[in-house]
Amino acid sequence: MKFMKLGTRPDTFFTTEAVRSVSSEVTTDLKIQVQNSLYLLHKFPLLSKCHHLQKLVSESKDASNDTVIYLPDLPGGAEAFELCAKFCYGITITLSALNIVPVRCAAEYLGMTEEVDRGNLVSKLDVFLESCILRRWKDTLVTLQSTKQYPELAEKLRITSKCIDGIASMIIKRPTKMSWSQGQQRPTTTSRGWWAEDIAELGIDLYWRIMVAVKSSGAVPDKITGEALKIYACKWLPTVSRDGYPSKQVPENSSCLGSYQEITSKHRLILERVVSLLPMEKGSVSCSFLLKLLKSGNILNASSSSKMELVRRIGMQLDEATVTDLLIPSLSYADETLYDVDVVMAILEEFMLQGQSPRTSPLRGKLGVVDRRRRSRSAEDIDFEGVQENSRRSSSASHGSKLRVAKLIDGYLQEIARDANLPMDKVIALAEAVPDFARPDHDDLYRVIDIYLRAHPDLHKSERKRLCRILNCKKLSMEACMHAAQNELLPLRMVVQVLFFEQARAAVSGGGEVGELPQSLKALLAKSSYIEQGGKKITNKGPNMSNGASFDDEWSMPKFKSPRSKLATLKMKLAEADNDEVEEDVMQCDGLGRSGSSRFKSLCSIPSKPKRILSKLWTMNRSVILDLWCQC
Repeated sequence: MKFMKLGTRPDTFFTTEAVRSVSSEVTTDLKIQVQNSLYLLHKFPLLSKCHHLQKLVSESKDASNDTVIYLPDLPGGAEAFELCAKFCYGITITLSALNIVPVRCAAEYLGMTEEVDRGNLVSKLDVFLESCILRRWKDTLVTLQSTKQYPELAEKLRITSKCIDGIASMIIKRPTKMSWSQGQQRPTTTSRGWWAEDIAELGIDLYWRIMVAVKSSGAVPDKITGEALKIYACKWLPTVSRDGYPSKQVPENSSCLGSYQEITSKHRLILERVVSLLPMEKGSVSCSFLLKLLKSGNILNASSSSKMELVRRIGMQLDEATVTDLLIPSLSYADETLYDVDVVMAILEEFMLQGQSPRTSPLRGKLGVVDRRRRSRSAEDIDFEGVQENSRRSSSASHGSKLRVAKLIDGYLQEIARDANLPMDKVIALAEAVPDFARPDHDDLYRVIDIYLRAHPDLHKSERKRLCRILNCKKLSMEACMHAAQNELLPLRMVVQVLFFEQARAAVSGGGEVGELPQSLKALLAKSSYIEQGGKKITNKGPNMSNGASFDDEWSMPKFKSPRSKLATLKMKLAEADNDEVEEDVMQCDGLGRSGSSRFKSLCSIPSKPKRILSKLWTMNRSVILDLWCQC
């Protein structure tokens, strides 16, 4: 650290009974009170260099030596005043980055300028600041940190702006230069900016001004800028645990972090400033980090514009996220769900909008995502209040990224489906927002339905049917079909569809013959309802699922496991179905079989009434199908 010495005389200040004085043959004739310290000094050396003291003495009505001059608002207090007084006496003082700001502010307050005396303290301090301190990284940082004690005066004297410009220029010149580590003889190269950790100690106002200057230069790569922002955010913002509430552990060297109840508007300002500094380049910051910022934004009640910017950026790289990243807690009093599904829906729509034209529909005031009607693949626009689309999407999501996002959303749905307060409309809307081509199979989607039905056992039959409409039975694997055929929570129509499409697949693979069920379905029937041994049927009943069983117990390796609950009989389901209104026709069996068998072609459309379904299946294989649906 650079330092400067002024004056040549030895220190003659001493203290007697809480009074500071200077040793001299001449009697003191000036009393100055600074905070709790009283100084007995001489008029001549001080008034000759301090214009403010000249003015105060001349305005004093009592010209006697007992008059006390009060300086209650002197910057730097007694310590800074004493250094200025010693300079007036010619006593040696030492100045460095540690004390230059308070002494410079005190000298300005006392009026120690060139107009009063040539070679005065103000000019000497300015030369030292420009020629030495601002040329060294550590000295400039220390000086800048000192300005926060006197923000207005330091800004007026341009000390703050000079330090910011100096730090920014050093970063711009060598954003990735080698740095010397303590105890090492050779410089080391780091993967991130050598300066990021140092400037992370600054307050958000100073940090923001430095980063704006760095970004505007265009000389620092966005990756390095993004890493610097991540370091700063991790240091100053509350950490967010998996359940969404801030950790009670406060990092060391942090004075403004606290528990959830102690989070102040200062943290909100930090978050919003960090968001405003995010680089424009896609991938300059990780999707996981962006989602952590969004979680903090929910907790801190950040502005709508900041949230919308995060949603837009997350949507651009949603394929990099994990299910855990998307579990954003819902802190709204109007919503009793555990997780904020609406914001995830908005993120998904931003992802799907990549490469499309800007929106033409009116902006919405908040994240109201769910439409109670059946939603199309492109859901209605989500936006935050006061924010408009800045530009057209520069790139479109690739086919592979859409496949990854579809897998991600299905995994996310499996997690939130366990929430007993989750409305079914949100599950349907989120599931349908994913393009159909992005799901090569519907096994994960079937698992979502099964988990949701188990978490919501009081669903009406019509609601269960509406939920199951998002599932395409033709895209279920054999294991999923085996599970679904035994799942008593599914509507009868869904079970019949599963069995029908599995039989149709077997028919296609067998050359169009529909006379015998495949071995996999036979094994299913033997496992779930009966086993044929020498013409004798032996019932195989599994144990009922206990109410306290966890979801994970029902899904183990292999991926699908037969449910433990016992199937209700077909007779009971048919009795219920007889009282239902006629439903819409279910999916057509397009392209499942193209053989010339008229018998197979007659099965390509599933009737709406359950008894008509049974009659169709009856013609396929009287002995096997009858046993499947009529045995208890």
